[in-house]
Amino acid sequence: MGEEIALFPLSNVVLFPRVRAPLHIFEPRYRQMIEHALGSDRRIGMATVHPDHVSQMGGDPPLYPIGCAANISQAQRLPDGRFHIVLDGTWRFRIADEPPRPAERLYRAARIERLTDPNPPSQRDHVCELRSRILEFVRRLLTHSDRERAQEFTPGLFDGMDDEVFVNTLAQALALAAPEKQGLLEAPGIPERCERLEGLLAFRLAELGLPGTRPTGRLH
Repeated sequence: MGEEIALFPLSNVVLFPRVRAPLHIFEPRYRQMIEHALGSDRRIGMATVHPDHVSQMGGDPPLYPIGCAANISQAQRLPDGRFHIVLDGTWRFRIADEPPRPAERLYRAARIERLTDPNPPSQRDHVCELRSRILEFVRRLLTHSDRERAQEFTPGLFDGMDDEVFVNTLAQALALAAPEKQGLLEAPGIPERCERLEGLLAFRLAELGLPGTRPTGRLH
């Protein structure tokens, strides 16, 4: 039997391992979830709602099976019971099942299987090439849409990042649709996530009609 984790379903936020995200907690069920987490291991599971079921957010809408566990690294309880929190993504998981919840628990929980994010040494050269192309594609997109930010964007900002932090930071920060980010989260390893991100950026550049770009065909 897998371990159990509290679920925080959102429609527009996809959290990645080793990336940080601030959130405002206001619904009673999730205020209860944060209270319980702060009183135990400070861990919750972020999961993404299928876009076709966003209208069911008030209930228990269907979720993508792959999510990201997170530690609550900071929490500020407001006088009215709401919270400002900061989450640190830790590892991916697959939802195995959702057992029936007791009446006193307002939020969802699931039994899960932990997933790894392998980055084989044999793929190192390939990942280095992907990193270079991803940074170039991001620079070109910023130049097209936000020249001021493009001037601040330098590849050297990412020199000290390992491959997982590099691709996960960009995957979370870039203005991609939630299903696109979910596809990145579901990549089985770091090389595959880099390939998928490169493919998404290449398609975005091609859609904008920027010269010299074409889809790579690597959207798995």
